[in-house]
Amino acid sequence: MSFKESIERKAKTTLIKTGVELLEKNPEKNVERIFSLVKKSVRDDFSKERVDRVYQYYNEMPSVHDFIQDILINTNKNCLKKFFANFIGNATWYGISKREKVGQDNDTKVPFSILISPSMRCNLRCKGCYASTYSKEDDISFEEVDRLIGEARDLGIYYIVVLGGEPFFNNYMLDIYEKYDDMMFMPFTNGTLIDEKMADKLAELGNVMPMVSVEGTKEDTDWRRGEGVYDTVMRAMELLGERGIPFGASTATTRYNVNDVTSDKFIDMLIEKGARMIWYFIFMPVGNDPIKDMDLMLTPEQRIELGRRTRKIRTTKKIFTIDFFNDAPFVGGCIAGKYYCHINSNEDLEPCIFSHFSTDNLKGKPLIEAFKTPFFKEIRSRQPYNHNLLRPCMMIDNPEQMREIVAKTGAKPDDKGAEMMINNKEFQERLNKLAEEFAPVADKAYEDDFHGQGNYEMAKG
Repeated sequence: MSFKESIERKAKTTLIKTGVELLEKNPEKNVERIFSLVKKSVRDDFSKERVDRVYQYYNEMPSVHDFIQDILINTNKNCLKKFFANFIGNATWYGISKREKVGQDNDTKVPFSILISPSMRCNLRCKGCYASTYSKEDDISFEEVDRLIGEARDLGIYYIVVLGGEPFFNNYMLDIYEKYDDMMFMPFTNGTLIDEKMADKLAELGNVMPMVSVEGTKEDTDWRRGEGVYDTVMRAMELLGERGIPFGASTATTRYNVNDVTSDKFIDMLIEKGARMIWYFIFMPVGNDPIKDMDLMLTPEQRIELGRRTRKIRTTKKIFTIDFFNDAPFVGGCIAGKYYCHINSNEDLEPCIFSHFSTDNLKGKPLIEAFKTPFFKEIRSRQPYNHNLLRPCMMIDNPEQMREIVAKTGAKPDDKGAEMMINNKEFQERLNKLAEEFAPVADKAYEDDFHGQGNYEMAKG
């Protein structure tokens, strides 16, 4: 270990120790000191400005003030301390310099987070699920998941999103969470396997923050996920909330449920259950029949309005919203292949959970080697794909980019929907039309809402 690394590790240890002590007793009375520590944990000016902005909101906006106070007072202390140590201390602070050094030494980019799908097995069959066309027979073995997570941590990646299939189908993942207790894990779950025993285990672990899928109303959820699922999900949220386990909600937003999932009634229900955040993912044309499923996608006007609504919720309600597409101007457009990537259940390394293309399989291959591939380098070199960062996606906003990248790098499709994107003329024409119809609406919104400005520095990684 170099002298610089030794100093950074000591500084990290001191920061985390100080933060944990503040969180141990009366954290709600030490907000200013906690914000100061969080600001020290980030290095770039953009992130520091965001911390300052949140602190300003805390002092000026009652909803933000109450939200942060509620988190500090009512979150399970073990979970609160693990979040501060693992996400703030390790992933956001210590991990940055570690990832940068590894990236420089290897002439590549080490992502902030890895998404992994240990299995595509699931007890539900949801309409339009991106995981629906993967093999249900093959799981990544415990030994391989252990290797991949361990290598990720060695590279400075301390934040892992767990997908599927259903993440809680694989019981060995609980052993992974326990072994890597200095990392933060976020499983996106249908919630049906979270019972009292599981909730107790998550409280004991402290480093697992579930995102529970719900599509709005009982009718919307049961239509997409199956009869009775909504009630089961509500019970799972109650079990997590009763134990003070931080959790969030995730919704696939369609043209038919967008009003429901952004309504005051729905948001207030999530807050009452104890949810701390909600992720909005616009419905994407993936799966076995992507052309047919395109009828579920948001209209251009709905897509823009979703962003406006989520930004309003963020500053008026006691919950944090993440709009995967409409928040793109804040993070430099598309972050796939740059700040995150996806390992599917066959261990193919994909840039995104919706972009099912790969050139490398990780079986027997070190993680760092896969990041160096021409496929990922080509993706990063082209970002942002569009000056208008409200048009970030290479699949639905700039489909010509996706076709060029695949053709140039020889990336192979990993499922039927991806194969259709490069070989099915009808699907290609539909995607082109989708992008053309969205462009003028997005261009106007980018000027009106963002004054034509975004985080272009972050766009290049």
